Amino acid sequence: MDKPVTAANQLDPVTFEVLRNAFVNIVDQMAEQVRRTCYSFVVYNRDFSNALCDAEGNTVAQGNQDLAAHVGTLHYTCKAVIEEFGADIHPGDVFLINDPYVGGTHFSDTRVLLPIFVDGRLIAWSQANGHWADMGGSVPGSFDVTAKDMFKEGIRVPPVRIWRKGEYCYDVARLIAKNTRDPDAIIGDMDAQTQAARIAERELKRLCDKYGVGTIETTFAAVQDYVERAVRLRLAELPDGSWETVDFVDQDPSKAEGLIPIHVKMTIAGDAIEFDLTGSHPTIGSIYNSAFGGTFAAIVSGMKTFFPDVPLNAGLYRTVTVTVPDDTIVSARWPVAVTGFVMCFEKIMNAIFELFSRIMPERAMACAFNIEYLQTGGYDARGAGRPYFMLYDWLAGGWGGRNGRDGLGVTASCFGVGLMIQPVEGQERLCPVRTDRLQITTDSAGPGKWRGGVGLDKAGTILDVENCVFSYFCDRERSVVWGIEGGLPGAPHGLWLEPEGEPARFLGAVFSDVPVGKGARFWRGTSGGGGYGDPLERDPERVKEDVVDDYVSLERARKDYGVVLEVVDEDLAEYRVDEAATKRERAHIAAARAGWLDEDPEQIAARYRAGELDLHDVVRRHGVICDWGTGELLANTTRDFRAQMKARCLPSWN
Repeated sequence: MDKPVTAANQLDPVTFEVLRNAFVNIVDQMAEQVRRTCYSFVVYNRDFSNALCDAEGNTVAQGNQDLAAHVGTLHYTCKAVIEEFGADIHPGDVFLINDPYVGGTHFSDTRVLLPIFVDGRLIAWSQANGHWADMGGSVPGSFDVTAKDMFKEGIRVPPVRIWRKGEYCYDVARLIAKNTRDPDAIIGDMDAQTQAARIAERELKRLCDKYGVGTIETTFAAVQDYVERAVRLRLAELPDGSWETVDFVDQDPSKAEGLIPIHVKMTIAGDAIEFDLTGSHPTIGSIYNSAFGGTFAAIVSGMKTFFPDVPLNAGLYRTVTVTVPDDTIVSARWPVAVTGFVMCFEKIMNAIFELFSRIMPERAMACAFNIEYLQTGGYDARGAGRPYFMLYDWLAGGWGGRNGRDGLGVTASCFGVGLMIQPVEGQERLCPVRTDRLQITTDSAGPGKWRGGVGLDKAGTILDVENCVFSYFCDRERSVVWGIEGGLPGAPHGLWLEPEGEPARFLGAVFSDVPVGKGARFWRGTSGGGGYGDPLERDPERVKEDVVDDYVSLERARKDYGVVLEVVDEDLAEYRVDEAATKRERAHIAAARAGWLDEDPEQIAARYRAGELDLHDVVRRHGVICDWGTGELLANTTRDFRAQMKARCLPSWN
């Protein structure tokens, strides 16, 4: 059969491959510039991404450590700038945009775009995107979970010029920066991103000098055609059909308790794929909504996870059709609050993981933990001047168990695996908050034949502060990380606060603007990943090794895996599998566990309050969700959580 005529046919293979990699290298050089010259600690720890786009705004290349959450949106913001300014784009211009309603993510992700001209003709765009730690709004860090519209979230920046024909628009930059709590950091990060964009301009012009502008533009088209062909060939090898599932955001804080569904239907037909999110919940009264750009990025990122060797550019986007009804939690429109889009993002990604696991079982993977942010802001009273400080902290956690392998532990979330976990030494130097504990959390991993990766536990103390507040931006307190093929859930998220001289109280995973003072202690943990496969089929020797490593406790080895261990020498972490007792325990669990999921939830909650059952018993054995501070049953949440747990477990339990 004759090959179709494409841009790739016009290039010899060596030149094509050299330039394809050169484009990615340019973007990686941009990343180095951002990281080495940025001002804020958040950006320094790699909450940023970069891209090289063609003259029409289509993504040509992204870097090797760019965040998944930005992957599918940078071309939208580039096209938004082109649409806004049209022919009024000139050499020396630099543009800025953070608008999530025209294809971005949320207000913190602010993009700097530079048009690249050669011989007076626009041939490309370079784009540097960084997460600015504060964009104004009602709370430090700009993540107010009570916000129902964007007016509490911070400053919305449509496409604007910050450099005009080589002249710096200081007034525009200052207008944006002065609407935030840390204007110096805003200006510093803006400058770092601008210089990164200029590095791309320099390097691309160097390639044009060497290979010619025509060759570069031809290769722009060729690399996109190449990725499209590669993805279509992969899709054509998969069975045609439709598969669907549902995942949940924990709650709408403005209403009664109950999980918020995100429905994902995936259809493969030949060499094309469609994702239909019809049936997802309407927008909610919180920031946990996603505009279309964030939703599209989640779909692309979830799909790309199962084709890891295929380069990423706009060629992949051509293979995907997305159907999303208006005004849902995954298609929010102005002015609905969307700063918390990542909570939808990760649910969509995990749903896609589950769907692809059904048709690519060799790559199957259970649910990963949910990213979380603790934002602490106030005045640092440790010395003169009382400067304003902001601690913007996130933790690693566990990914889901896989077919034939345990999940990755203490890893950045699927939101962006390039995201670095902040070193506590740097945090303590910059902010009046001391870290008292940072360790792997025993029993956080979802049990399975292949268990999930483990999560983290972190505790700290507030030092000398004034007017200090906490906001916590998280999920999976109630829609607990789930397993597949019979695997069990991980552990609920949430934060505990113990003000000095007061008892500790559970604040949960969704709160904002909570006052904290000197001496207050706090702690929180991330879940491990969900389990893959029946835990009763896990090799008892593997369970023993998990106990040796403190990934699993002796008690949960028995309760979750049915493995009974004898202590040989606790100090030396030496244990022995009691084979006869293990056989009896596993038989007991196998006979009883389906019935556990039908026991009266009210009675389970009462036993939890009385201390007869621990949190893992309640979630993993009984599928019951409570307010983990008071022990109050969440009946609506339990109904939906149990239904999903039964669907993912019962068919695989013999």
